[in-house]
Amino acid sequence: MKLYTHEEMLDRVVGKKGTPRRDTMEDELHTYLIGEAIKQARIKQELTQEELGERMGVQRAQVSRIESGRNLTFATVARAFKALGIPAELSAGDIRLALW
Repeated sequence: MKLYTHEEMLDRVVGKKGTPRRDTMEDELHTYLIGEAIKQARIKQELTQEELGERMGVQRAQVSRIESGRNLTFATVARAFKALGIPAELSAGDIRLALW
């Protein structure tokens, strides 16, 4: 029985890096993970979605969409990080959760 690496399985099931299907899958995964990081930070600070929304100047429903990885723009992520006091740094190709 041959064992496959994670990368080999992704190549076989989703497609090789650079293909539209693989790029879409990776983009969706990244936005989900950013949304999840925002959600976990909110929960850790014991804030409701409504309270975070007030800090960001948006409705609770928008916070829900952000946390599920929908409607994410750089500006939205920056507002959420700032409202939560999460320092972030943007560098070529990487976003580090560690804006000030």
